[in-house]
Amino acid sequence: MLTPCAKVTEFLTIDPTTIILTLANTLILFLVLKHFLFDKVNKVMDDRQHEISESYRSADEAQRKAESLAAEYDEKIGQAKEEGAEIVRAATQKAQLRSDEIIAEARAEAKGMIDSANSEIEREKKIAVNQIKDEIAELAVSAAAAVAEKEISLEDNEKLIESFISSVGEQ
Repeated sequence: MLTPCAKVTEFLTIDPTTIILTLANTLILFLVLKHFLFDKVNKVMDDRQHEISESYRSADEAQRKAESLAAEYDEKIGQAKEEGAEIVRAATQKAQLRSDEIIAEARAEAKGMIDSANSEIEREKKIAVNQIKDEIAELAVSAAAAVAEKEISLEDNEKLIESFISSVGEQ
């Protein structure tokens, strides 16, 4: 039987057979793992790398497309703003023209009303003058009757009527 010290030293000894067998086992294990595991793991890693690369490419393409769309939308917004400003300008011009037309119509209507009022005033003036002339004629006839009663000469009568008519015409 071995002593406890011998057991410990036996454990710490280097055996070339054990080393060769361990290396052979490790090599066999490596080849088996390589055949069954490493190739599949490498394939999975390559597939994953390809998916990641594809995702980056898709993301880059999507970003370029988004930037393109953003530029296009900015351009369309700029065009819409320009069109809106043009519509406002056109509406302002149209409103100004309509305003000018309304003012011109109002002025024409006011001128027509003034002309109508002036002609009405002239007509009323002529009527008033004719009424005054009628009244003057009546007064002249009354004056003539009064004069006829006093027996004024024909010359004095005509002078009296003329002075009366001219004094009434001046008023």
